[in-house]
Amino acid sequence: MTPLATAARYARLTWHLSAVSVHRLTEYRMDFLLGAGGLLLRVICQIAVIDMVFRQVPRIAGWHYHEVLFLLGFSLLPRGLDRMFTDQLWILARKLVQNGEFFRYLIRPVHPLFSLLSERFLYPDGVGELLTGAALTWYAAEHLDLSLSAAQWLLAPLLVLCGTLILAALKTLFASLAFWTTSSFPALYAANQLGDFSGYPLDLYHPSLRWLLTWLLPYAFTAYVPASYLLHGHTAMLPWLFVVTAGLVMLALVVWHRGVDRYEMTGS
Repeated sequence: MTPLATAARYARLTWHLSAVSVHRLTEYRMDFLLGAGGLLLRVICQIAVIDMVFRQVPRIAGWHYHEVLFLLGFSLLPRGLDRMFTDQLWILARKLVQNGEFFRYLIRPVHPLFSLLSERFLYPDGVGELLTGAALTWYAAEHLDLSLSAAQWLLAPLLVLCGTLILAALKTLFASLAFWTTSSFPALYAANQLGDFSGYPLDLYHPSLRWLLTWLLPYAFTAYVPASYLLHGHTAMLPWLFVVTAGLVMLALVVWHRGVDRYEMTGS
C-alpha cells in the first residue's frame, strides 16, 4: 500500500471513529457537561487571578490585560485539540503496560498507536477546552481591535496545529516510558502540569524556567511564540516552531517504536 493510500485509509478511519464518538456524546450528554463545566470553572479561576493582578498594575512584562487573555485563550486551542484525540495515552501511562493489556493493540490490523488513540477520539473535556479557548481568544481579539495580516491569517491554523503536535508528541514521549517502567503516569503528570505555564507571558519566569519551557519541554511554542507573532508581529522564534515540532514528533515516534519492540506482557 502506498503512503498516500495509507494516509487516506487512516483519514477514513478517523472520520468514522470520530462519528462514533459524536454519537456517544449525544447518548451521554452529562459526561460532556461535567467535563466542560469543570474546565470552565478552572478557566474562570485563571481569569479571576489575571484580573486581580491587573487591578494592581497596568501591564505585566509588557503585556496588557486583554493580551494576556488572548494568550490564555490561544493556549487552550492546541490543548483542546490534543486532548480530543490523544487522551488515551494517560491510560497507557497508568496501567495498560502494567496490567499486560497493551497486547490487544498489537493484534489489530492498524498501527498500534492509532489503535490506542482511537478508543477515545473526541474526548468531551477536549471539546469543551477547544470551545472555551476559541471564545476567550475571540473576546480578547475583539477588545484589542486585533487586525491580522493575510500571512498571519494563513499561518494561524498552522500555528495551532504545530502546538497540538508538540503537546501530542510530549504526551506520547512520556507515556512511552511505561514500556520500560511499566507505569509512567507520575512523569507524564508532572510534565503536563508544567504545560499550564504556557498560558502566561514567558517573560514573567526565571531565565532557567524560560529555557526549560522553550527548549527542553517546549510548551512556549504551543502558545507564547504564536501569540507573540499574532499580537506583536515577533518573528524571531517563529522558524524554530516548525523545527521543534518536527524534531519532537520524530523523537516521540522513535521512543514509541522502541518501546513497542521491547514490550512484554508483565501481568498484574
